[in-house]
Amino acid sequence: MFVGKPESVKTQAIIYQPEQETINQYIYNMKQKNNGIRTRKIIRSILMAFILAWGFQTPTHAKVDPNFYIFLCFGQSNMEGAARPEAQDMVSPGPRFLLMPAVDDPQRGRKMGEWCEALPPLCRPNNGLTPADYFGRTMIASLPKEIKVGVIHVAIGGIKIEGFMPDEISNYVKTAPGWMKGMLEAYGNNPYQRLVDLAKKAQKDGVIKGVLMHQGESNTGDKEWANKVQKVYDQLLGDLQLKPEEVPLLAGEVVQANGQGQCIAMNKQIDELPKTLHTAQVISSEGCTNGPDRLHFDAAGYRELGCRYGEKMAQLLGYEPVRPVMETHQAIEVPADAFIAETTVPGNEFPKIDKQRRAYFRIVAPEAKKVVLDICNKKYDMQPDGKGAWMAVTDPLVVGFHYYFMNIGGVNFIDPSTETFFGCNREAGGIEIPEGDEGNYYRPQVNVPHGQVRSIYYWSEQKKEWRHAMVYTPAEYELKKFQKKRYPVLYLQHGMGEDETGWSKQGHMQHIMDNAIANGEAVPMIVVMESGDIKAPFNFAGGGSNRQGFSDYGASFYPVLINDLIPYIDANFRTKTDRDNRAMAGLSWGGHQTFDVVLNHMNKFSYMGAFSGAIFGLDVKTAYNGIFTRPEEFNKQIHYLFLSCGSEENFGTEALVKNLRDAGIKTDYYVSEGTHHEWLTWRRCFRQFIPHLFKK
Repeated sequence: MFVGKPESVKTQAIIYQPEQETINQYIYNMKQKNNGIRTRKIIRSILMAFILAWGFQTPTHAKVDPNFYIFLCFGQSNMEGAARPEAQDMVSPGPRFLLMPAVDDPQRGRKMGEWCEALPPLCRPNNGLTPADYFGRTMIASLPKEIKVGVIHVAIGGIKIEGFMPDEISNYVKTAPGWMKGMLEAYGNNPYQRLVDLAKKAQKDGVIKGVLMHQGESNTGDKEWANKVQKVYDQLLGDLQLKPEEVPLLAGEVVQANGQGQCIAMNKQIDELPKTLHTAQVISSEGCTNGPDRLHFDAAGYRELGCRYGEKMAQLLGYEPVRPVMETHQAIEVPADAFIAETTVPGNEFPKIDKQRRAYFRIVAPEAKKVVLDICNKKYDMQPDGKGAWMAVTDPLVVGFHYYFMNIGGVNFIDPSTETFFGCNREAGGIEIPEGDEGNYYRPQVNVPHGQVRSIYYWSEQKKEWRHAMVYTPAEYELKKFQKKRYPVLYLQHGMGEDETGWSKQGHMQHIMDNAIANGEAVPMIVVMESGDIKAPFNFAGGGSNRQGFSDYGASFYPVLINDLIPYIDANFRTKTDRDNRAMAGLSWGGHQTFDVVLNHMNKFSYMGAFSGAIFGLDVKTAYNGIFTRPEEFNKQIHYLFLSCGSEENFGTEALVKNLRDAGIKTDYYVSEGTHHEWLTWRRCFRQFIPHLFKK
């Protein structure tokens, strides 16, 4: 986020003086020609003319804000940042801590040389957490509120101190290893000059108060290291016209790793730096945690080291050091009455649901910068807990089943703590918000015989491929006394973007059937569920018409159903094979397919239903060879037509029912109160539909 110059920056007129050398030369020439009072009067007049002439030239210039403290940061990999920021590091420290980027970062909208919010990465786009991050946070916690802090950050992993020496950099670039060349190029092959150029620009806005350095690993054992550091420091202060006593150098020790640090020997040289450079202050790394390489600090180590840099600088400026608050987000409290959702993978504590039907989600993603929960057409920013995890709580959700995703960096992914369900044209996370006892009809019940849902594969001659289907058989199908009994068949289709598992996983079709059969509400039947070639989304931009009877979407399934699937089911299950014992129904686009199949093959089916059916543009006068204009023929062949929808959706079902009834077509109509285009609607619709099947 671009911040711009500090708010206190104002403008004022600056009077420029004449070039002294030019005036002196003129005076000297005049003295050679004239002597005495006359000469002095002339000289005085000329001087006044110069002053007046130059005095009218008053360009404006930004006034330096004395309350804007700027710090220059340079070094190698530990100043560059070798640890991924964690959740707490990505919480904005606010407008008092700013960064002047040393390179462009288009992804974050940062431009070199323009002040912006100081959030990781401070160095270059692909770097990590640095000591400067928590140096700045400590400074704004310690200093008065009117003081802002800015950092300029130039660092290159593996660079020797020679890489910052103006008289050495040219040769250094030529001999630098290949992996370093890109980093050097990012700074125009002169990191020292980039630091100076930006520092000069920053001096127009604020006051440089110090220099932070973390370097030395690549110079371990170099006896001249301290002298080289002094050369860099002296050159820097000279180029920026700064006084050493006003701009101390803070140098951090390298990783100690309990005495096992890869470059720990360098700490002796760092500790002795003040003997060479009297304005240097050494920042101890004792106890700062590190990564497995024993060369770089980990995130916690950078936080601690950065705080120590900040505490020392605050002391040097005359302020009492204050540690920054690491966690600024209020923790999400989960009430005691919350329970683990039935769709949660065993062994996980989340997702949970409370008595107000609010859902609680948690995911561990320590390297994420932002995590979003997407559920029920609303997105929630998940909150970091400061320990690498993110949490969110939703508004109260309606009862029933809901798909949901989490999102990092614009990419949707499935919560690893939840069961997966095929929906939204892909595997998705899902959560069940339970109803009360009114939902028992779709739950397995004690003392109710349970049928089976089988996974089958069959060969499609139409498409020359193996296909998959799910088949429900009632509980009695396996009993010995029913071994000769044959059963009617319902072909049941899901909606767009779902698959053949939807009715049994999301819809609990088998439990609805078991309970209805046990209660005498439905006759025992076989239910067949196939993908219907509608797992992929409909291409509304180029997929042709979606009017009823004219859409190609899912139409490839029709010959498969008629010529492959029905014959396979009749050959491998004990079915009744006549049209009076065959039905078809579907939800959403499955309802669309039901109309297309049944009304073009009335010799095969005698029952049909559509739940929230996607039946668009149906003209009752012309559709399906005008069958709706022949109500007596239709009503005789179709024993039962059922249309239904949720009260909160708008699929035009009510208008369709009216048109059909006005045409004399017998149509049963059901509305699920309070539900949308969702599985709870379709569970209720299915329950209302099946008692009417195969009872003529």
